[in-house]
Amino acid sequence: MLEHMRRLDAKSLRKPGLCFGTDMLLKTLLIASLLGWVNCLENQSMTPEEKTNIRNQILEMFDHAYGSYMKYAYPADELMPLSCKGRVRGEEPNRGDIDDSLGKFSLTLIDTLDTLVVLNKLDEFDDAVKKAVRDVRLDNDVVVSVFETNIRVLGGLLGGHVMADLLRQRGERMQWYRDELLHMAVELGHRLIPAFNTSSGLPYPKVNLRYGILNPLSRTGTESDTCTACAGTMILEFAALSRLSGESVFEEHARKALDVLWERRQRGSDLVGTVINIHNGEWVRKDSGVGAGIDSYYEYLMKAYILLGDDTFLQRFNIHYSAIMKYISQPPLLLNVHMHNPTVSVRSWMDSLLAFFPGLQVLTGDLKPAIETHEMLYQVTKQHKFLPEAFTTEFRVHWGQHLLRPEFAESTYYLYKATGDPYYLRVGQSIVEKLNAFARVPCGFAAVQDVRTGTHEDRMDSFFLAEMFKYLYLLFSEKSQLPINMDDYIFTTEAHLLPVSLSTTQVTVQTNVTEAPVAHDEDLFTHSCPSTETLFPNNPTFAKTIRDGYKYLTGVGRAFTPLPIREIELPLHDSGMEPVEFLKSMGISLTPLNDFTLGDSIGSKHKGVFRVKLVAEVSQTIEEELVVPHAVQLISPPFLGRAVLTAGPAKFGMDLTKQEHGVKGTIVKASPYTACGPIENAAEVKGRIALALRGDCMFAAKARWLQQAGAGGVIFIDHREGSNSEETPLFQMVGDGDSTEDITLPLVFLFSREGAVLTSALEEHHNVDVLLLPKERQLGHDKSEKPVSMNIKLRLREEGGSEGRAAPGTTLELVLEDEEVLLKETDEEELGGKQQSQRQQVCSQGRTGPCSTDAPQALNSKPEPGTNP
Repeated sequence: MLEHMRRLDAKSLRKPGLCFGTDMLLKTLLIASLLGWVNCLENQSMTPEEKTNIRNQILEMFDHAYGSYMKYAYPADELMPLSCKGRVRGEEPNRGDIDDSLGKFSLTLIDTLDTLVVLNKLDEFDDAVKKAVRDVRLDNDVVVSVFETNIRVLGGLLGGHVMADLLRQRGERMQWYRDELLHMAVELGHRLIPAFNTSSGLPYPKVNLRYGILNPLSRTGTESDTCTACAGTMILEFAALSRLSGESVFEEHARKALDVLWERRQRGSDLVGTVINIHNGEWVRKDSGVGAGIDSYYEYLMKAYILLGDDTFLQRFNIHYSAIMKYISQPPLLLNVHMHNPTVSVRSWMDSLLAFFPGLQVLTGDLKPAIETHEMLYQVTKQHKFLPEAFTTEFRVHWGQHLLRPEFAESTYYLYKATGDPYYLRVGQSIVEKLNAFARVPCGFAAVQDVRTGTHEDRMDSFFLAEMFKYLYLLFSEKSQLPINMDDYIFTTEAHLLPVSLSTTQVTVQTNVTEAPVAHDEDLFTHSCPSTETLFPNNPTFAKTIRDGYKYLTGVGRAFTPLPIREIELPLHDSGMEPVEFLKSMGISLTPLNDFTLGDSIGSKHKGVFRVKLVAEVSQTIEEELVVPHAVQLISPPFLGRAVLTAGPAKFGMDLTKQEHGVKGTIVKASPYTACGPIENAAEVKGRIALALRGDCMFAAKARWLQQAGAGGVIFIDHREGSNSEETPLFQMVGDGDSTEDITLPLVFLFSREGAVLTSALEEHHNVDVLLLPKERQLGHDKSEKPVSMNIKLRLREEGGSEGRAAPGTTLELVLEDEEVLLKETDEEELGGKQQSQRQQVCSQGRTGPCSTDAPQALNSKPEPGTNP
């Protein structure tokens, strides 16, 4: 560190906004705290040498990830970095709708094509395009997500084609290329088009690449709902495909879907919901936010205006954006509200996908809230190493997964380009360091199963290569160091590059029309894609003054200062007894006192009129959501209660804590196993406890289908392979944003490993009876209660004495332990130097957890965007 600082240019150290002056440098370093150093470093300029070193580090990391995919996984869709092999759909355990991204079309290779060019790996790009043209088939008999296939595969093919065409026109390489990637994109577009064959124009969420939607062999076409982002994130890829191929049909369908979503917005609030019925256009989930399920709908309205030059999209975006800033944005938070009653927040947590929004705000020109929200997100990453999939408004972990998502890096890149503030380079540097320290494994980079434990998941999604490395590399690169001019392109939501010159490429498309909106005051940005060079001068103090108010938002990094003592005075009149004896007469016993000195001088005891001053030390603790562990106890032979599986509860349905003897029943697998539609084996399910696999739809939707079939209870089983209650904290299942009062079934959740025990028992013994109940009440369980203790300090002050000082006399401590109230008189001189040992004594005498307030919180793992719980 010192050597690095000595090498800094003396001239640069004199620049405004830098942390150190040359003459005071060594002295400052020697006396500054580590925290002060880190904070200063975040705002310090980064030398070209440093940026080059970090850029080279990013290239090495990319080589490790991409090289591992090509070595161990290709031509599979994804790399399994812990197993060092490819993930082939149908050959690995089903993960529910997560697998709908996999279409046996070498997903990761296609998603990475234009990243290879941005990173100036042109030889690798040439080779990758040849492999894609030679090996990839798009007519596989596979049901895939329309949304994911559009943004990852169609977008990847288009981005790859644009880059290949550019290199070919330069005459330097790719002279063999004859638009093969564009031809593949057109073929894929025609395979996605059948999804739009609905009465509303909104697409089906899934399509069979070979058979389409309604063909008897398609195994799809029964879905009725889709997420707003799923229907509203087609316009960039489909319009680009139309304008590059000359076939207008793609852009027409994407525009129609956007028209429907616009028409179905809530006219009072100008907000949209999260899930919509594709046949009648009715909202299925009415919660509205900017995260999972809606996110890229807003992004594509703004970017469609930039790419296509159509004012309609900007008008719609501006109306939505005003509603977002009015109802959803509560800087630095972005909340979810009810679209029909937007003053009502529908949940107390945020999901990580909203991390893209500050970047979109930069494009909009609204920089202040972008800085505020980004800083909040950065503080959360400081607290948890990565951005959890969901976190509460108090910044606690709600879902602990981290899938190596790039949205936070994306917003960091946009903010640096807008402000020129080196702070954002330091944020990017922290992302690089944490990926290497906590996600890197021998065969690539692995998703984090839970940020609280650091355990890995055998998963490296294609977006990690498509987006993360692209944004990080661009963050640390100057224009002259890039093989292309980034100003000529717009990023899709998957960070694929589409040329803005497409706005001048016309095809015969019926344009959208937005009715005259309610008058909105126009501002500087109403009809502009702002130039960062003119609107956002290179003035780091601009962003810093906004950030500083959120610097210690989560409490991480704040220097320790004791909190003030809160005092309550109670009159205690003379009754002829010592005050301690008087308290004893009230049934209060005595116990030793923890050391808690206030610096008061203590002398002899006094009789007469006293006031008892209750002095309680209030520690800064994090309020935890109480998750009561439940159990699935196997009670039929041969188990007879000896097999007990730890389960998580639900926030809706029957409250098992109020059922004295639990709920007993025979288990049966639901068909379909995901229970996301009418139950086909309703006769078997009736009166029994149904097993249902997590995924494809919300927990509440599954519960309603099973309740309608007559089930007596439901056990949900996690679809994430290998998850278990020992390594993953329990969580409470939540509803779908609407009222769940109609659901009366008992509901519990098992992780994958515990669920496998149950399904294996069912396969082997056929008739298996279980008991659902809180774990503490399981059969044969010791029901002794754990003691709880609380210490309150009492001090006696003589009547009429000064407010600031206690009278000479006795110090007392009130202890609540195991429903007893104890009080002990202690002379002050007995207290000195015993604080630590007595604290440990109290901890060992009945505390239910460690003394530290940093106990892990029991919460959850994540649903896929828009559809999963």
